[in-house]
Amino acid sequence: MDVFDELLRGVRGRGAVFGRSVLSAPWSLRFSEGAYLTLCLPLRGAGWLVPEGGNPLRVEVGEGAIVRGPAPFLFTDDPADGTGAGRVDGVREVHWDRLRDSGGAPDDGPEFDCPTVLLAATYDVQAQVPQRLLRALPPALVVPDQQDCAPMRDYLEAQIGRGRPGDQIVLDRLLDWMLVCTLRDWFDRPEADRPGWYGALGDDVAGPALRAMHADPAHPWTTAELASRAGVSRTTLAKRFTELVGEGPVAYLTEWRMTLAADLLTRPELTVAAVARRVGYADAFGFSAAFKRLRGASPSAFRREAAAVGGMEAAAPVG
Repeated sequence: MDVFDELLRGVRGRGAVFGRSVLSAPWSLRFSEGAYLTLCLPLRGAGWLVPEGGNPLRVEVGEGAIVRGPAPFLFTDDPADGTGAGRVDGVREVHWDRLRDSGGAPDDGPEFDCPTVLLAATYDVQAQVPQRLLRALPPALVVPDQQDCAPMRDYLEAQIGRGRPGDQIVLDRLLDWMLVCTLRDWFDRPEADRPGWYGALGDDVAGPALRAMHADPAHPWTTAELASRAGVSRTTLAKRFTELVGEGPVAYLTEWRMTLAADLLTRPELTVAAVARRVGYADAFGFSAAFKRLRGASPSAFRREAAAVGGMEAAAPVG
């Protein structure tokens, strides 16, 4: 399994789409806090994304913007007023929960009056696995479409408002694809702050070891066995892996197993012992000790806390 694919497998749209709304100048949309990640795609025209406490970013057709929450942000035609408080018509508040209930924001007028059409989706990423990747993102980013993303944008716009059964699911999945495209293009850019393991995936020495651990995290991997995957010595693997990733193969494997375990613990049908076996521990005692050392709480305490904040099925796809 591709590591990038695995890390994004649990990221799914929630049906909160702000689609084809008429945005006639002057306009400002304030996206209220709560969403972990928001994807913004101008289908017509352009606007300015103003993250809280950050510099305005211009977003045009052919570009995708991602905002890492949960802080609110503004999407506006004029970034001079960073809060929108000075606008004559005020600011339209975008509440994701309400949009999710109503199926999207209504149009405000005829399309020819609208220089900007914005499509957006929210992602409430509670699962620990994708957060390993998403934590490397800046508060807000803008990237142009590459060749594999541009046709999908056109197809996405064509699907809006068709009134066919399953429309929302189709839109959600198309938006998921646009999110993956945007993220992939971002991490390919020189200004991206890539996690160490991301660059290591293409390395002839560290890459095979990384892919092996992700393909079968429950296997009792040793440094020697991982080194054999790359055809190098244990010393060579340990040195190269640490240089690129920032920690040795065994430490990385332990952290990855605990990340997987954190998501598995949100599934109430799995016992702690069952979770332990799924991530490569023969007994719950050894697993619990490792989990508490890295996560600061026992598996049982972590599970209770996750249940208290409503995350007991956070790893399951939503939408």
